[in-house]
Amino acid sequence: MKRSVEILDTTLRDGEQTSGVAFSSSEKLAIARKLIEEVLVDRIEIASARVSEGEFKCVQQVCTWARETGHLSQVEVLGFCDNGLSIDWIRRAGGQVLNLLTKGSEKHCRGQLGKTPEEHWENIEENVRMACEAGLEVNIYLEDWSNGMLHSPEYVTGMLDRLQALSATSPSREGRGQIRRFMLPDTLGILSPAQTSQFVSQMVTRYPHLHFDFHAHNDYDLAVANVLSAVGAGVRGVHATVNGLGERAGNASLSSIVAVLHDMEPDKEVRIVEQSINNISRMIESYSGIGTAPNTPIVGENVFTQTAGVHADGDKKGKLYVNPLLPERFGRSREYALGKMSGKANIEQNLKQLGIHLSDQDMRRVTLRINELGDKKELVTIDDLPYIVADVLHHDAPSDRIKLLSYMVSTAYGLHPQACVKLEIDGEAYEESATGDGMYDAFVRAVRHIYRNKLGRTFPWLTNYVVTIPPGGRTDALVQTAISWEYEGKVYRTRGLDADQTEAAIKATIKMLNLILAD
Repeated sequence: MKRSVEILDTTLRDGEQTSGVAFSSSEKLAIARKLIEEVLVDRIEIASARVSEGEFKCVQQVCTWARETGHLSQVEVLGFCDNGLSIDWIRRAGGQVLNLLTKGSEKHCRGQLGKTPEEHWENIEENVRMACEAGLEVNIYLEDWSNGMLHSPEYVTGMLDRLQALSATSPSREGRGQIRRFMLPDTLGILSPAQTSQFVSQMVTRYPHLHFDFHAHNDYDLAVANVLSAVGAGVRGVHATVNGLGERAGNASLSSIVAVLHDMEPDKEVRIVEQSINNISRMIESYSGIGTAPNTPIVGENVFTQTAGVHADGDKKGKLYVNPLLPERFGRSREYALGKMSGKANIEQNLKQLGIHLSDQDMRRVTLRINELGDKKELVTIDDLPYIVADVLHHDAPSDRIKLLSYMVSTAYGLHPQACVKLEIDGEAYEESATGDGMYDAFVRAVRHIYRNKLGRTFPWLTNYVVTIPPGGRTDALVQTAISWEYEGKVYRTRGLDADQTEAAIKATIKMLNLILAD
């Protein structure tokens, strides 16, 4: 039988310790709901007690929702050995589970708390007792446990020897509280996979009746590897954050942990819905303001994109360059990049999606043009292909139905920018003017006026706008705009390239309007 491994997501607590990240109350609730109801994480850690009044209201709102939907036991809050202050804070906020922060190394115990081990352990027992009397479940964090195992293992075992009697799976002494889980953090991210396996094995072997979680940090870029080692050594739960958010180099990434455990620990069961991984990643990107690198495993923009022509050719002939990380598992699709390294196979794969078939001679001409564009560092997308094909082959397909006949944009200090735009749509000319918060905004408003006032049509909503300037720092450098639009439930992404940012954005906009009209 498969052994179940719990996933605790701590994006809303440890992930919020990322520099510059602070989720609002409504954002925390939206993230909590998505993690529990769609991603199906087993538990979430949502805050630290006593941080602020605003944090109290956030916890209160999440706990109210969790109680009403039957998820309250899955919501956990970090608290401290503070003679019941954290316990009272969590109880008043409506929480049910306390993750009690204790010292997992003698250095932290003596250096930060100024206490002997015995004094600290007595204090832990007292706080566990108070928590249970208040009706809270208790998990124990052994902060700096990795350093404890490296430099004071007798402190770690002495602490667990004393506290194991309070475990929920062991007979508890009369009048004492119970601890459900012991959580082992590599707080400073110092362990190797071999050390993680060794130390976790020592814990599991010495205390087989206890439930251990492992909490990894990524300072040496080993967090996910250490999680894999910890699960192999017998931990029952692991901690993660969406997109690897966290202090310093961050925590183990939820997406990578899920993929690694599914594929490399087949005798372990993780109940995460992989199809929801990409959606929660995008949500956290939006709310945190921190984007993922394009090459981030599982959720990066480029990780399911084949660039080299030989790879696309191999996939065409038998999926020779496909590994078990199929993009469909994570709600994504495989793409084939278009640029200077594109071969015939790359372009064929993209044309196939568009339903376009070319002769070998025409294919060579289109391939050459795409390679030339790639040499100029212009990104080529699948949406660009019909235009490249039409331009290269000069066939009898109709020209663009929407043409920009002329436009004028101006700005002056103290005045709103203005734009006057003249478009030709299906042979008919239309002209409108508008002001805006910027020159491009004024242009878009003028075009929107044409659509609404002259044509009676709805105008697409702009959902993303990215400007890229090639390195070099020259004022005459080319500017590339990548713009995403949503129209009637479909997303359109177009790019424009020009030495002027506004001109580049306008090119991308006209291209988008023609794509929508073609659809």
